[in-house]
Amino acid sequence: MNWDWDVVGDYMPRFWDGVQLTLQALVLGSLIAFGLGLVWAIAQRSPYRWVRWPVSAVTEFIRSTPLLVQLFFLFYVVPEWGPSMSPLTTGIVGLGLHYSTYTAEVYRAGIGGVPQGQWEAATALSLPRVRTWLAVILPQAIRRVVPALGNYVIAMLKDSPMIAIIGALDMFGEARSFSNETFTSEAYVVVGVAFVVIAYPASVLIRLLERRLVLTS
Repeated sequence: MNWDWDVVGDYMPRFWDGVQLTLQALVLGSLIAFGLGLVWAIAQRSPYRWVRWPVSAVTEFIRSTPLLVQLFFLFYVVPEWGPSMSPLTTGIVGLGLHYSTYTAEVYRAGIGGVPQGQWEAATALSLPRVRTWLAVILPQAIRRVVPALGNYVIAMLKDSPMIAIIGALDMFGEARSFSNETFTSEAYVVVGVAFVVIAYPASVLIRLLERRLVLTS
């Protein structure tokens, strides 16, 4: 392959558009995954079986099916029954929903790691259930699972190119479109390097954060 810097220069404006869309999908998808995952985790600890069992069944089903299939389902099948979503919105919802089932397990481990004495102390103080969760349990649990949640953000970044399959022009989508138009491959190399440049420093920061939390615990 003869490397052509002029091709790279022509691609860069579209590359930055792809970076912006990728980060948008990553940030919003992460917010959905973190928020919904916490809801799943708390629901699975409900004393009521009619809450626990359906939630467990739904999360297990989502976790057991490929993300790509879920994206196709959301983009092509769901509009048959209700409102349609843009490719970007579908990608955000798909990433967030899929990874929420994994963050739910992380939250469950963090909640399970809170000493039983904390629950008993809250009961002895007659704290309402909501306040027990918000003021006692969740602050301790979330602190324990921050590194694991960060790892799933990186995993979501690496899975984000899948949203290009439904038409969202993220970094990979822009590269594929540009390469098909120009019959070149430089754009794919640029995107590959970009993923390494973004993901590797993030991994290092997460490891540093994990060590810091261990030392201060």
